[in-house]
Amino acid sequence: MEVKDTNGTLLQDGDTVTVIKDLKVKGSSAVIKRGTVVKNIRLTDDPAEIDCRVNKVAMVLRTEFVKKA
Repeated sequence: MEVKDTNGTLLQDGDTVTVIKDLKVKGSSAVIKRGTVVKNIRLTDDPAEIDCRVNKVAMVLRTEFVKKA
């Protein structure tokens, strides 16, 4: 299974990515700002999603909103 970021670059476990768009966090009033760096991502069974920790909170991000740093 190949997991690609918004630019088509292959992603792997442990990569560092950057958020390309302000994202509202579902179930919260928090927002992940554009340019936020997310380190040490983990791939999931779904090629369109990655597991990560943003500001010490575990969450799932869509690969269409990140680019490899």
